[in-house]
Amino acid sequence: MATLPNPLPDLASSGLDLPPGSLVDGTLDGPWHEPLLWYADGPAAPRDWTALRTAGRRLGLLPVLVTGGARDQWPDAWDLHPGGTSYPGDHDADEVLAGYWTDYAHEEVDLDSDGSGSGAGTGSDGAGSDGSGSGSEAGTGSGTGVSAAGSGDEDGRGSWPGLAPAPAAESGEDPDEAAAGLAGVITADPDSWLGGARMALVPARRSADIPASIGWSGPMNHENDVARLCAVLRSWEDRYDARVVVLGFDTMIVSVGRPPTTPEEARALAAEHYAFCPDNIDQSPPYDLEVYAQKRLLDQEVWSFWWD
Repeated sequence: MATLPNPLPDLASSGLDLPPGSLVDGTLDGPWHEPLLWYADGPAAPRDWTALRTAGRRLGLLPVLVTGGARDQWPDAWDLHPGGTSYPGDHDADEVLAGYWTDYAHEEVDLDSDGSGSGAGTGSDGAGSDGSGSGSEAGTGSGTGVSAAGSGDEDGRGSWPGLAPAPAAESGEDPDEAAAGLAGVITADPDSWLGGARMALVPARRSADIPASIGWSGPMNHENDVARLCAVLRSWEDRYDARVVVLGFDTMIVSVGRPPTTPEEARALAAEHYAFCPDNIDQSPPYDLEVYAQKRLLDQEVWSFWWD
């Protein structure tokens, strides 16, 4: 992997018109050898995202909104861990999700005695009976996602259904414009639960890599190396025109330019969401993957994630 030069050390002389802000280099292992991100001292305005995206891209910087959340924890208190973060391109999304599925799906899948049932996944030719997810192509599963569990393994969990196929409907909006639109909505309402979100700039090649670029540890109780989750985000960029728009201490919000438009597409994707972030279902109402697919994924242009 060729490493891009980090423009943050020279930010003051870059010519960017930035509001007052701070560079962050603090990590779990002490000060990092270079800044990981810049973020503003005050709330973002609705037009800031578009302005900084346009100006920052030429320098290799991408925008993201950061929030301190209810505990007022801003990036300099996020326990960043770049030393424990690999490169997203070194991981395969299907293999990553298959591994999580093997670890967590037995909590959601309820198989009948004959090995079939109404759990969270379907069997597929793209995954072995041991749930190892040997297939790597999207759409190798039956396409029904959470509607019926596939053949169970020895401990009674359904096999990994494989990556969902991309939605049949074409995107109606440029994905970067969709991200800017969501950022504008968030920053326009100071009284919302994300009121006060601030602009940040991160040296990254693509939106999906932003968490890995800063060594974000929000999902630490689920995955120690966030680059593995970023491999999934890359796949969602490709299939769903997803963009990372907001990061908090342990939260992420993603814009979706090409969401599922049929119940079947939503159910197939729900299996991926469960593997990616089990807390979204296990610890969040309605605690049901089928309902999650219908209410949180079908025609939804915003996805949110939270890890306990």
